[in-house]
Amino acid sequence: MKRYWKVAVLANIKDDTHPKPEGVPPDAFADFDHIETIDALRAAIETDGHKTVFIQADRDLPFALRDTQPDICFNIAEGLGGDAREAQVPALLEMLGIPYTGSRVLTNGISLDKTLTKRIWRDRRLPVAPFQEFIVGDEPLRPELKFPLFVKPAREGTGMGVDMKAIVNKEKELRERAQYIINTYQQPALVEVFLPGREFTVGVLGRGDAKLYSRNPDWYEKDGFHRFPILELDMTRSVTPKVYSHASKSKNVDEDGAPGYVCPAEVEPELEKKLKYFAVRAHQLLGALDVSRTDIRLDEEGNPRLLEINTLPGLTPGYSDLCLQANAEGIRYEDLILEILYLGASRWGMVAPRELPPASTKN
Repeated sequence: MKRYWKVAVLANIKDDTHPKPEGVPPDAFADFDHIETIDALRAAIETDGHKTVFIQADRDLPFALRDTQPDICFNIAEGLGGDAREAQVPALLEMLGIPYTGSRVLTNGISLDKTLTKRIWRDRRLPVAPFQEFIVGDEPLRPELKFPLFVKPAREGTGMGVDMKAIVNKEKELRERAQYIINTYQQPALVEVFLPGREFTVGVLGRGDAKLYSRNPDWYEKDGFHRFPILELDMTRSVTPKVYSHASKSKNVDEDGAPGYVCPAEVEPELEKKLKYFAVRAHQLLGALDVSRTDIRLDEEGNPRLLEINTLPGLTPGYSDLCLQANAEGIRYEDLILEILYLGASRWGMVAPRELPPASTKN
């Protein structure tokens, strides 16, 4: 059933040559990709014989898809704004009946909404810090929220709206920061108890039937998931200590002011087991497909608390967290990208399941 496909890589590209439009936050478009990432993705996909084309995920995307007629789309598009922007491209592809990689519409719509995600996790007994969403900024503070608190936009990624002022220690600071977030980002502010402990991110690959379609079935455990080595973010050397901010994320891995990226993280076996369990469970409860990355931080007593999930994790080689985790266990970038491609294609009947060895019988 081997066949070469026309693969369209869909993404939003940073344009550092033009000033940002008026009225947008200073870190707007922070999670858009550089063209070098697109080039790396295309090169990885082409190593297996496929033809690739890059399509900018802007308002002309429907027409470009009609003209290009790809067999499948490798989707890393962040969307153009508004609620659930990461669901915009998957929704379009679903409507047009075009296969694509990664999670589907509802999951991408929910995962960017940090408050809704936390509510789902909390209701299914996953550990999260006490939190509250501020819509207008003057809501009474719930009694379980004790200072210091952490304030950030409820529906953004890539550290947008996060700097050292995100940590607030008294009521006046809380109100000022919440109002700033609401006004600047035109969305609610998420307020949660500040977690002072170590920070980790845990990547997950696969699904229940991954072994049937993978070129690397030995990667997966019995439940169909591959847990990448845990990556710890050492914030002591960051330009924003204690805070994984947009400023720190923007720096290259070994650049001054960047966090330390420690992978595999040095953690006790019991904590490692918990972190990986929580990452898979977080992925499953949101209905994520094939790939995700979950951020977790320890509270003052050393207990893990889930922060957020990224269902469109960055894929810049040598830079993005998921790529660093894959590299730490010897998985080549090309193999990582092709695995995501083939897992996605298999959901659309484009990859035949491998034949399982016959079950042993007893006389």
